[in-house]
Amino acid sequence: MSRFLDIRPLSKSAFAPFGDVIEADPATMRLINGGTTERFHALAAVEAAGEGARAILSIFRGQPRRFPYAVTMMERHPLGSQSFSPLSGRPYLVVVSEDVDGKPGIPHLFLARPDQGVNYRRNVWHHPLMTLGEASDFLVADRDGPGSNLEEYFFETPYMIAEPTP
Repeated sequence: MSRFLDIRPLSKSAFAPFGDVIEADPATMRLINGGTTERFHALAAVEAAGEGARAILSIFRGQPRRFPYAVTMMERHPLGSQSFSPLSGRPYLVVVSEDVDGKPGIPHLFLARPDQGVNYRRNVWHHPLMTLGEASDFLVADRDGPGSNLEEYFFETPYMIAEPTP
């Protein structure tokens, strides 16, 4: 039997066990460029482990999901972090899980605002990109280089997501 996940708003404190929320944080703001630019400094750290590895930037274009949606799998990246920063001005869903004996535990579901990005720490179980409504672009910072940086896990019983109401 499938289980429905509760959608919670994305916040720094709720997401802290999994990574960083990337959003303008007044506590990190510095004025630069002669006072004409506000820099929100060091909101997340990119992890890129292994010899020959490097941090790269890419644009991912996610297609919207249809609801109710079955979460049948999770993935993680053992050699580097992965961040997603929305470029299209639309909310999206974030699904993450604690590691339980090398497998994802019960997923946590967050609704991210259009001005919030996420940085999944290295080895954090998460669902692939979940856009809402229409195709959406994301600036992605992650690891490129030698070594296998993807693990996938498929649930025997899927977790369900009802139609979100952003």
